[in-house]
Amino acid sequence: MAVTFHVSRLSVAPTLAAVGWILASLLPCSQALAQADSAAPQAIDEIVVSAPEPRYVAPTTRDRIGRIWAPVLINGKGPYRLVLDTGATRSAVIQRGVVDAGLPLRAKPVRLRGVTGSAIVPAVLADTLEFGELLIENVTLPVVADAFGGADGVLGGEGMKEKRIHIEFLKDRISIVRSHSAAAPAGFSTVPFKYGVNRGMRVEARVGPVRTTALIDSGAQVTVGNLALREALARRRGAPDQFDDAIIGVTEDVQQAVRVRIPSIVAGDLLVKNAEIMFSDLHIFEHWHLTSQPALLIGMDVLGKLDTLVIDYGLRELQIRARR
Repeated sequence: MAVTFHVSRLSVAPTLAAVGWILASLLPCSQALAQADSAAPQAIDEIVVSAPEPRYVAPTTRDRIGRIWAPVLINGKGPYRLVLDTGATRSAVIQRGVVDAGLPLRAKPVRLRGVTGSAIVPAVLADTLEFGELLIENVTLPVVADAFGGADGVLGGEGMKEKRIHIEFLKDRISIVRSHSAAAPAGFSTVPFKYGVNRGMRVEARVGPVRTTALIDSGAQVTVGNLALREALARRRGAPDQFDDAIIGVTEDVQQAVRVRIPSIVAGDLLVKNAEIMFSDLHIFEHWHLTSQPALLIGMDVLGKLDTLVIDYGLRELQIRARR
């Protein structure tokens, strides 16, 4: 029996055009996967792929496409650089981290669900993942291709309930502490969000004149709208100039897309003007039942323009400070 995880790593195809060879590095696990998969029944269970005062506030870096790395201990070893991914409900690692941390292979493979498709992959078991006040115990980690810009995997949403993530982009600092439901500091704006394992982190937004459901995804390189949003904008503003492109996800499935410049994105007090986003009928929109209504996945090309981003899971609130 396989289990399904969602990891949202998303990049434009030219950035990762050469990742096909990476699967060769997963050969030992792939052989185990083939054996496990052949014995697996037809039915597949799905799980969609997340103390005292803080021990430290850690320096972080960003990969070549601007995503956030957090230094995470796996079974007390490391730290390993995991991409903070608010669009992933579970964490995942690449083969290098599996070998270095000595993680045992899980007997059953898992189904990894990404933004562009899904795939059955091997998985390993970790006793603990630790960062700041975040402690995740007895966790199953899908083993994914080495396509994270130098990082060792992704840090998803398991264990984030009642936590507060504080990211200072200009200072390259990140902390994860317990949420005390503190009000936003002076100079910060707030954006309420809804969060669910099978729903992602959702905020109400407007793209131009169109009401839109937006998903906050710090694991995505680019911001992507669904086809319903594209059609709604075309009805209001006419068809804008567009450029063909493509998107590749963590499962290495490629989906065609177009790039379009839009007038604005507004979510609560967050305002982004004259943004260029992509439009595609992504697999993840279908999985989240967001194909018939306008929807937008907000990636690091937008989030990375902030000075500070606070994600308070206790308050279900984003607290943001714009760059001056």
